[in-house]
Amino acid sequence: MTKPTLTGELEERVASLPWPELHSALDAHGFAQTPAVLSARECGRLARLYESGNFRSRIVMARHRFGEGEYQYFANPLPDPVARLRAAFYPPLAEAANRWAERLGEAIRYPDTLASFLERCHRRGQTRPTPLMLRYRPGDWNALHQDLYGEVAFPFQVVTVLDRPGRDFEGGEFVLLEQRPRAQSRAHVQPLRRGAFLIFTTRQRPVQGSRGVYRAAMRHGVSTLTAGQRTTLGIIFHDAA
Repeated sequence: MTKPTLTGELEERVASLPWPELHSALDAHGFAQTPAVLSARECGRLARLYESGNFRSRIVMARHRFGEGEYQYFANPLPDPVARLRAAFYPPLAEAANRWAERLGEAIRYPDTLASFLERCHRRGQTRPTPLMLRYRPGDWNALHQDLYGEVAFPFQVVTVLDRPGRDFEGGEFVLLEQRPRAQSRAHVQPLRRGAFLIFTTRQRPVQGSRGVYRAAMRHGVSTLTAGQRTTLGIIFHDAA
């Protein structure tokens, strides 16, 4: 089957995603995967940034007991495609974030644009950019965690794999663990698709229970890579302190 050709600017591609369906999946599960946003060539160019990009810090996971493998946070200014994707994904996700806040009875509301939200971060001393690239090789994995870097946090983040699953690497599935009150935790395993973005909750999601809406905490990680090399781009919307 011939894959559809991606046309238009990144902003147009993100805006044309099936947002009603994505919003429904987020409400039902706390995560949703988009159709392809990036072409194979664009994925390859982004993957090469791991060696040539401008980063503010490099983390070797084993040193911090985060798992095995490594990741790097981009420095400002962000690479153009990363900055554009971050700004393009934010508005439709802010809509979902405000809907969730209302369901949970929270007073917080999120502004319409990323620039306005980042101003809120910066006023709280969170000024370091958080979009990052992660690199896994055989035996590497990422422990379950939440990406919280200060008082201000956006409820969603997005990730895409830049290598070809099943060809460039094996294993390395994306894992989400949902902690339900007074019940056993539930795991969701999401194989990522090259150039498509998985949207998932940063911290928790609202769930309708018999006594009203409750908060289900969620953490994410990556299962052990068994072969090859896996490079991913993660876009977090709040900056770090």
